[in-house]
Amino acid sequence: MTHHILILCTHNSARSLLAEGMLNHLARQLCKDVQAHSAGSAPSGRPNPFAMEALGQAGIDTTACRSKSWDEFTTPQAPPLSIVITVCDSAAAETCPVFFGGAGQPVKVHWGYPDPSNAEGTDAAKRRAFELTRQAMGYRMLQLLALPLDTLSRDELQQALLSIARS
Repeated sequence: MTHHILILCTHNSARSLLAEGMLNHLARQLCKDVQAHSAGSAPSGRPNPFAMEALGQAGIDTTACRSKSWDEFTTPQAPPLSIVITVCDSAAAETCPVFFGGAGQPVKVHWGYPDPSNAEGTDAAKRRAFELTRQAMGYRMLQLLALPLDTLSRDELQQALLSIARS
């Protein structure tokens, strides 16, 4: 069974796209049946170029990356979501819509990251902020992929995701 994971951030232009790219890349490398998606409550409509560059530098194909609304995941045609992860504080504070899932509502967790889009200074400093965010997300995504997703109960999954959030 494919585990569909939705990663939310308000504008779906940087952090959520970094997380989606990292999770899909690592899942393929580890032969895990996980498919990441990302969306935003108020999508910007375009990926942040520094985010796309950070993914590209890590060998991740960004041709399919796009900024999209979380509304795409609220229809009966949307993939059944197992997990919803918010990666920015403003998205975590928003009231999420109802997401259709295979077995009820998906497990929700907040994994906050500072917004690398707010990095100041030279382009090199901004690139470094995006790269550090990409690496931090990759670390948590590896922890997520190490979980026995097919055998954990909903409560066990929630606790495991919260434990990763504290790491």
